[in-house]
Amino acid sequence: MQLGMIGLGRMGGNIVRRLMRHGHSTVVYDKDAKAVAGLAADGAVGSATLEAFIAKLERPRTAWVMLPAGRITEATIETIAGVMQEGDVVIDGGNTFWQDDVRRGKALKARGIHYVDVGTSGGVWGLDRGYCMMIGGEKEVVERLDPIFAALAPGAGDIPRTEGREGRDPRIEQGYIHAGPVGAGHFVKMIHNGIEYGLMQAYAEGFDILKNANIDALPADHRYDFDLADIAEVWRRGSVIPSWLLDLTSTALADSPQLAEYSGFVEDSGEGRWTVNAAIDEAVPAEVLTAALYTRFRSRREHTFAEKILSAMRAGFGGHKEPKQPAASKPK
Repeated sequence: MQLGMIGLGRMGGNIVRRLMRHGHSTVVYDKDAKAVAGLAADGAVGSATLEAFIAKLERPRTAWVMLPAGRITEATIETIAGVMQEGDVVIDGGNTFWQDDVRRGKALKARGIHYVDVGTSGGVWGLDRGYCMMIGGEKEVVERLDPIFAALAPGAGDIPRTEGREGRDPRIEQGYIHAGPVGAGHFVKMIHNGIEYGLMQAYAEGFDILKNANIDALPADHRYDFDLADIAEVWRRGSVIPSWLLDLTSTALADSPQLAEYSGFVEDSGEGRWTVNAAIDEAVPAEVLTAALYTRFRSRREHTFAEKILSAMRAGFGGHKEPKQPAASKPK
């Protein structure tokens, strides 16, 4: 099957590579000509312009946009929709706000163009591990694109089957779900990322308490000098709190026990805010997720070891780099 990819960054480029590994053909475009050339050398069909990109796709065309949420995604979808035809499909695989999906889906449907939103989790490791995908869109369109999603998904792997799932959609155990109509995929991904904030914060605070267990303010016989790298590692093996985030934390602490290369300045990518807003709209108490979001705000003014743990995890799963701190954000 053929797929066009716009945006060849950390995830877009690896999605293309994974698809080609599974025998699919790809057409690619990015403003960075070197990124296009690199994938063309691996077998993709490169394009110098968006118009050329669309022209190289076979009908019905499928164009996946993998760009930062907001204006650039909005403008790109509007441009390609202007030259696409009835029956073509636009996929937004970035971290778009789900209400923007609903609006776009309606606008494109009026032109006869299908819209699919794909919440994509897997970060920089997706090329080898695969991508967990939460998909929104019309049932018939999603099913037609199933070969693409099946190739990108991680597969069942060695995760034991959950008892009682007989007769349910087999795609779920492969790591992807058709969550509902347009917007549903990004809604589920939004909540996924909100939970991620909470999990990360729990690990970060726990390790901060362990790190400070030997401070002078404590009685001498109540002080402990813990090896955090060893604690993270032992928790990975048989405890009730293992996760990929803990794996990344263990690696980071083994490499740099003091995490000196991390400032503790922690960005939020938007999904945490949207999750809290959804909780407000639904009158659902979300104390942990809200507190985790606010802690990221605070991290831009003062930094603790917990924030360094957060930065280390973000760098590990998503390749996120810490931004340079503006003067106003530095601790006073």
